[in-house]
Amino acid sequence: MMTRICLFLLFIFSISVSAQENWTPLFNGNDLSGWKILGGVADYSIEGNEIVGRTRGRSNTFLTTEKEYGDFILELEVWVDARMNSGMQFRSAVNEQGRVYGYQAEIDPGPRAYSGGLYDEGRRDWLYPLSLNPKGQKAFVNGQWNKYRIEAIGMDIRIWVNGICTTKLRDDVSPSGFIGLQVHGVPDGQEGREVKWRNIRIATSGVEELSWPTPLDIYELDLTNNGLTESEKRLGWQMLWDGKTTQGWREIHETGFPESRWALENGELRVKSGGQSTSNGVDLVTEKSFRNFELSLQFKLTKGANSGIKYLVNEDLNPEGGAIGLEYQILDNQNHPDAKKGINGNRTIASLYDMIPAENLSYAGMGRRFMRLVGAWNHARIIVKDGWVEHWLNGFKVVEYDRFSPLFKAMVAKSKYKDWPNFGREKSGHIVLQDHGDNVVYRNIKIREF
Repeated sequence: MMTRICLFLLFIFSISVSAQENWTPLFNGNDLSGWKILGGVADYSIEGNEIVGRTRGRSNTFLTTEKEYGDFILELEVWVDARMNSGMQFRSAVNEQGRVYGYQAEIDPGPRAYSGGLYDEGRRDWLYPLSLNPKGQKAFVNGQWNKYRIEAIGMDIRIWVNGICTTKLRDDVSPSGFIGLQVHGVPDGQEGREVKWRNIRIATSGVEELSWPTPLDIYELDLTNNGLTESEKRLGWQMLWDGKTTQGWREIHETGFPESRWALENGELRVKSGGQSTSNGVDLVTEKSFRNFELSLQFKLTKGANSGIKYLVNEDLNPEGGAIGLEYQILDNQNHPDAKKGINGNRTIASLYDMIPAENLSYAGMGRRFMRLVGAWNHARIIVKDGWVEHWLNGFKVVEYDRFSPLFKAMVAKSKYKDWPNFGREKSGHIVLQDHGDNVVYRNIKIREF
């Protein structure tokens, strides 16, 4: 018995030693060799075993590694003045104008509490705001050292703060780049505020074995094309479009696929011809009907484009024409005239078309930063559970409503749908991608039923 115990302890010790050998300090504790400053004019200094950044100037400043990293696990501790904002860059780069861009693990001690979220500095803005993960908003503690762990392995990006998973993302835009410590730019009069880092270490070998498992109840956002992660499979997600064939989709009121209007190219589903009138459009409808579900997809707009994602569609409501149903509006707000029609912006992107305007209900103060420019991929998420419905755009909830409420009934009565009986109250229905005569592209269409 004693022999077996000794062998077991020896085995555990050998694993521990092996794991420790994978880690390399990124800061030697004496000087900033291996690092360089990019961007602004903030100050960085060494105090004891800490790197201290102090705010100065309106531009963001970055202390970056000279070496670039692909797959890695990074661990470090952070202390920050609660009156400022900061972050850690990774898989990042700098353009010809000296602008740093790439993934950033957020340090956000303010009321928004997005510490541990993922921002795309100088490029796409928020990728994984903690509006997607309310539990993660409680991980960071002001006034103390907080431990971050960043895993970037293949397309999978995971962030933990104090042992709590805050970001769970799959993305394929940047496979490698430098690591950086950010001092955010500040207005005049806010100079000298401090952010500190210590115990910075990185592992670049054996990272798959060192990776931490992530809980299933943390929302996983997949920004790649046409695939299911292992977590999604376990949660019951299915591809609503397989990315290769026309299986599961048909022309509205018909049995075949409208090849004259829709094309399948490079894992993308797109309206084939643009610039025609709405009357020439052919809506694409799922063969299957759905009742309670969560729908996730990505879409890309061209300039001035208009489309929509319709759900709970009953084809019998309009047997001769396009789909009639609740609509998540897809629109170029800046260049399509429909954005200025309707009431109070209720025809803008991600709105419940002609009834409820999209706005950041849960995170007031973010403004419109959750919208992506024409030509960039946007992520749409629609949740339908009995009477409750939510519209999400790029990680932010922008519409919520109860379709069986008196308020909803009153909104229908003032909308273009007022003459359709029982509009929006169907128990189940099809999902439709609208052909409005403009070039719009869809991909990564997946669904899970409740």
